[in-house]
Amino acid sequence: MAVPAPPPFDPELAAALSAMAGFIPPSLTLEMLPALRETPISLPEVDLSRDGAVELRELTVPGPAGEPDISLLVLRPAGEPGPVPALYHIHGGGMIMGDARMIPAELVDMIVELKLAIVSVEYRLAPDHPHPAPVEDSYAGLVWTAKHADEIGVDPGRILVAGASAGGGLAAAVALLARDRSGPALIGQMLICPMLDDRNDTVSSHQMAGLGVWDRTSNDTGWTALLGDQRGGPGVSPYAAPARAADLSGLPPAFVDVGSAETFRDEDVAYATGIWQAGGVAELHVWPGGFHGFDMMAPHAAISQAAKAARLDWLRRILSA
Repeated sequence: MAVPAPPPFDPELAAALSAMAGFIPPSLTLEMLPALRETPISLPEVDLSRDGAVELRELTVPGPAGEPDISLLVLRPAGEPGPVPALYHIHGGGMIMGDARMIPAELVDMIVELKLAIVSVEYRLAPDHPHPAPVEDSYAGLVWTAKHADEIGVDPGRILVAGASAGGGLAAAVALLARDRSGPALIGQMLICPMLDDRNDTVSSHQMAGLGVWDRTSNDTGWTALLGDQRGGPGVSPYAAPARAADLSGLPPAFVDVGSAETFRDEDVAYATGIWQAGGVAELHVWPGGFHGFDMMAPHAAISQAAKAARLDWLRRILSA
């Protein structure tokens, strides 16, 4: 395709990118993975306990049938009586990195502010554990959370899924699985710059090649780790790549946001559009000049603050419905 010029980065974000250029390359390959896992890309450290305002529990629960147990990290407002809503969190990392403690600071803030719990799942990572391991682990944790809500002080009728990047793609896939398996009834899905389409052939994926964070090469790396030779071919499951779903009806209300200057822009816009076309509810934000994960890497930029405020506003409305 003839690739048009990429949209410009927001000036504040462009400055942040320049400052990060030495330790966050735009392109990642599988050959780089051992070193990345040994010394992960550094993001601002998040105090999950909020100086005692948040109670933390780590639980081992059954995984998918015939598979190993999984770990859930449960964060709950300290001393809060009775059941609270739960945000079931699936971490990012391109399907190949990250862990359950990689929870955005803004979500941890919401535990105290909105009086909700976060349940964060530790799923197996590709390429060591390709599809369907990550999504099945994530779904098994959701099912356990709903069935054992009383044990962790959660309201089983007020659970939503959330995730950023690969976690956003897995959250979308878990919502599809919950619909198709008559699983837990979710009240919403918060998809932050979600990784949805293994075909990696949108205009935005070509525009942003070699630029920003998580470019087209990185995306090929993540999807190849998850799907192997099936990546980009026919027959890829929508539970691996939700952009492949032919039917987006019957899903919980979605919040989808993405930067205009990142690989996932076009697939995320298309996913929200597909939900509308199926008669569903979706709120879409495309942040002008935003690179992938801009709000986590440049949290004090004006556009990052606006993005976080929009998510908080949506979550308040979902929880009060």
